[in-house]
Amino acid sequence: MKHYLSSGKWIHAADKELVSRFAAASLLPLFLLVVLLFHGRLIMQTDWQSLSLLQKDGFSLDVPYLLISMGMAGIVCLAAALIFCRYRRDYVKQLSHRQKLARMILENKWYESEQIQSSGFFKDLPSGKAKEKISHFPKIYYQLKNGLIHIRVEITLGKYQDQLLHLEKKLESGLYCELDEKELNGFLCGIYALV
Repeated sequence: MKHYLSSGKWIHAADKELVSRFAAASLLPLFLLVVLLFHGRLIMQTDWQSLSLLQKDGFSLDVPYLLISMGMAGIVCLAAALIFCRYRRDYVKQLSHRQKLARMILENKWYESEQIQSSGFFKDLPSGKAKEKISHFPKIYYQLKNGLIHIRVEITLGKYQDQLLHLEKKLESGLYCELDEKELNGFLCGIYALV
């Protein structure tokens, strides 16, 4: 029971694009900050009260300077991403593993969904498109601790119980690890693997 004190990160259906969302959310503010540093003086000196888009003499855009500043911001973001990947390798590996787990569940369709009618732009006109909404996504918890991957799966005695009970081969091949221990504990199935 000692293994379950800290449950780890809960895998959601939205984690299928976790790495790209994390990169965009962390690098976009850095990109905007560097561009703002290049164009800060121009922004501070602009008279925003008298500025008009139709007026051509009040505001001039220096396109080569804008391209150079965006290129420098891109280089800074690339350098920051490489430094992060170098020094926080375990965190990047955790994000990648969580993304692979979410994609495995979605691609194998080990979730329950329902069809809902999506409404169009105009509420009066009926839309014939049915949209799939996930009603139950299995509870899977991921944790990387001391070189071991701890994966906890909640078994709900549903129609995907057998697939969730026998995850070992898929996890070994998908996460590039070796199974160390499997523990069945009530409604939880714990899988421990060496990275």
